[in-house]
Amino acid sequence: MSEWRELPLIFERSKPGRSACSLPRYELPKAEVPAALARAESPRLPELAEPDLARHFSALAERNFGVDSGFYPLGSCTMKYNPRLNERLAALPGFADLHPHQLPEDAQGALELCFQLQQALAEISGLDAVTLQPAAGSQGELTGLMLVRAYFQDRGELEQRRKVVVPDTAHGTNPASVTMAGFELQPVKTDARGNLDLDDLRRVVGPDTAALMLTNPSTLGLFEEGIVEVASIFHDAGALLYYDGANLNAVCGISRPGDTGFDVVHFNLHKTFSRPRTAAAAPAPARWRCAASSSPSCPRRESCAKRTARSRSTQSGRSRSGECAAFSAPSACSSRLTPSSASTARL
Repeated sequence: MSEWRELPLIFERSKPGRSACSLPRYELPKAEVPAALARAESPRLPELAEPDLARHFSALAERNFGVDSGFYPLGSCTMKYNPRLNERLAALPGFADLHPHQLPEDAQGALELCFQLQQALAEISGLDAVTLQPAAGSQGELTGLMLVRAYFQDRGELEQRRKVVVPDTAHGTNPASVTMAGFELQPVKTDARGNLDLDDLRRVVGPDTAALMLTNPSTLGLFEEGIVEVASIFHDAGALLYYDGANLNAVCGISRPGDTGFDVVHFNLHKTFSRPRTAAAAPAPARWRCAASSSPSCPRRESCAKRTARSRSTQSGRSRSGECAAFSAPSACSSRLTPSSASTARL
């Protein structure tokens, strides 16, 4: 702590006239700034030589807490440990240089890996099908709640079931996702042990309840001790259970969400499965678990087979090698091939 207090601010290091760089001078007329846009005085910026600037930010970096210097057990997006080997694998040209609109018959290796990943996530979650459609954990949340909407709309109960129960220990994006999906937020308390308060839960769950959004283990780092009874309370009321997988890494391979009564799950692959955040990937895609890949409510892309047939019919004269029927599951055609979160559902 003493080293932290002794570190001067960059402005305290500043010396008038010093500069960390020099820009080339061109013989060009000086640009005139309109008077209405001109500053009254120069901005207050630190003036440092390049070595002083480098040393300042290096000293700041040494004070950062990270996975290389400490342990962080909960659901922080950036604090899970990703082995360096996995970073290198994600940067392989076959992943990093693959265009999102690459013709599917020319990307069979990546599509096969996506398909195998779907199968693995289905087994890990204890549910039935997976979609790679969403492009981030927050999108995974929204996708799951939209599946909940579609489920109740199909049953003619959507107008009645307007509330989603969210505990006071919830992941911060849960309430926002509830609102964006068109539901009403219903808070529920936790008890002295950090579990859901079952008495308060029974009070708020009823015919107007659509679902529970629960992170398990919670942000407190606690596994919900009464999860089986919690599932019974919601299922007896005709509602669904949604699993936020922010902390799944703590129980992965020990407990499956589907076995404890959850109907919808989203995975954060960058947290639980060390999928690195690489420059090759846009926002890390989310996986969604659906009752079956043929479910009309499940988000999907065109099957590879259909896209291949269409591309062949519109590009005559080009020969194609390899069929993609083996990996033509709709969700295997995600344009994001290095996702960081995923979702699942049993409807």
